[in-house]
Amino acid sequence: MSGRPHRRSEPVKGLAGPKAEKTVSLALQGGGAHGAFTWGVLDVILEDGRLGIEALTGTSAGAMNAVVLAEGWLDGGADGARAKLETFWRAISVDGKYGGSERSLIDTMLGAWGNSTGTPPGMLFFEMFSKVASPYDVNPLNINPLRGVVADLIDFEKVRAQDAVKLFIAATNVRTGKIAVFDGEQLTPDHVMASACLPMVFQAVEIDGEAYWDGGYMGNPALFPLFYKAHCDDILLVQINPIQRRELPTKAREIQDRLNEITFNASLLRELRAIDFVNRLIDDGKLPRDEYKRVLMHRIDGGPPLAELTSSSRMNAEWDFLLRLRDMGRAAAKRWLKRNYDAIGKVGTLDLKEAIT
Repeated sequence: MSGRPHRRSEPVKGLAGPKAEKTVSLALQGGGAHGAFTWGVLDVILEDGRLGIEALTGTSAGAMNAVVLAEGWLDGGADGARAKLETFWRAISVDGKYGGSERSLIDTMLGAWGNSTGTPPGMLFFEMFSKVASPYDVNPLNINPLRGVVADLIDFEKVRAQDAVKLFIAATNVRTGKIAVFDGEQLTPDHVMASACLPMVFQAVEIDGEAYWDGGYMGNPALFPLFYKAHCDDILLVQINPIQRRELPTKAREIQDRLNEITFNASLLRELRAIDFVNRLIDDGKLPRDEYKRVLMHRIDGGPPLAELTSSSRMNAEWDFLLRLRDMGRAAAKRWLKRNYDAIGKVGTLDLKEAIT
């Protein structure tokens, strides 16, 4: 976690409007349709305008939110970013503009027409089927309509050329099992698709001879790029996968959902433990403050309303459901800013010990 210490006298860098007084780096978790919660959080941060964004790290849906926000800002500042995020989520909804046979195939596979509270009706059948047949069998042409949406909406040449905000997108190298983090200068639609490649739904994404799956297995999201490549000490995590649940899962569907949550939070918990460990060494004088970054960690999560949704509802792409999640995110971000804005740049507001134990 070495890096220069944050100096609050320096000007705000990154994506910053005229009202921006403080700077953060944003870490955006992945979680399928639940990424619409993150859309709502970002919408409020952009609307509020008091926070500059130096860097964005994201995985899966978090990666998409990050790239869409960055490209939208380049076109029209905060308002452009807000409009681009809404356009993106509308486009990937069930009743969005990318229809046709490709969409019909994927919706059939995933059973994407669910209801606003629970599991899409085709998911149970699909999950049983996926245990005996791979995407190489059922989707030999490797059709992924989401790639077309991303490629159509995002000018990746413009994203690669910009230096306004640092971008980091995580994927999992299939052969090595290690995390791969792609920065903004590398990004193409394939990198974003690699970050969101669920291995039982889509074939691995091949980039420069390497195969990649969803980044959530090894970094959801990857925090370590922000230790070394971002100047500001404040990291705001937008977390959409609950770490703790009170009720013991006893049904097969519940057990699988909980296993997925644990798997996709494991790497995040490891990084939070590392932050806590280094921060304590710095506070105890065992590490020099001028050589190591003392991370100020913050978190916005969905709380009980988001945790009440099943893991399977991450496949629910109904527009009304996405809007409901967006509104949850907006409400959570407004509460967080009201309670914690003054602490940014001074102290972390996430209790790391509570989060990791």
